[in-house]
Amino acid sequence: MRASAIPASEYVPTADHRVVLHRISWAGFEELLRLKGDASTPRLAYIGGELELMSPSKRHEYIKSLIGRLAEAYADEVSIELSPYGSWTLKNAPLEAGVEPDECYIVGPDQDKDVPDLVIEVVWTSGGLDKLEIYRRLGIREFWQWKAGRLSVHVLRKGRYVLTESSVVLPGLDVNLLASCLDRSTRQRALRAFRQLCARRLQRSTGSRRRGEP
Repeated sequence: MRASAIPASEYVPTADHRVVLHRISWAGFEELLRLKGDASTPRLAYIGGELELMSPSKRHEYIKSLIGRLAEAYADEVSIELSPYGSWTLKNAPLEAGVEPDECYIVGPDQDKDVPDLVIEVVWTSGGLDKLEIYRRLGIREFWQWKAGRLSVHVLRKGRYVLTESSVVLPGLDVNLLASCLDRSTRQRALRAFRQLCARRLQRSTGSRRRGEP
């Protein structure tokens, strides 16, 4: 078994702590999950013999929670049922893929799904496993990734992720608008800013339609 960590040159006070172990069996991954129990950290991810243990930074936790809260606020506004499942452990032994996401959601009234519809991940420190491939193997419909101040949306189509400009599970959501509110110092300020921006966008859209009427 070999381990690799983030190079010392990449250390910053707000960085996540991440270690990747190599040549780990699926049974070893399952045993680590068992030993971890209900502890929130480290978050584990596994794919084809590679195991990542990640302890998120304070800023990481703030950003991932804030993205989730803004997504929930939008869902409330447009009457979409969006149920949070946090770091629900997702795994598939035959495909050798498993992960504990930052945030995940089921959309709609059916809460008995085997996997969530939407997963959110924050990448605060470079390196680590290919989460996109893990979620592809698990069949997650939509994957949001925040990295370097940008929120990207990946939608699963015909077994492959496609980078898109808009969400499928939350139709009509302006993802760039949401991302623009993530620099607020508190959740309340971010929510107020997001709602105000959404309201202005709706007003402009309604005004444009009216001007186009005969």
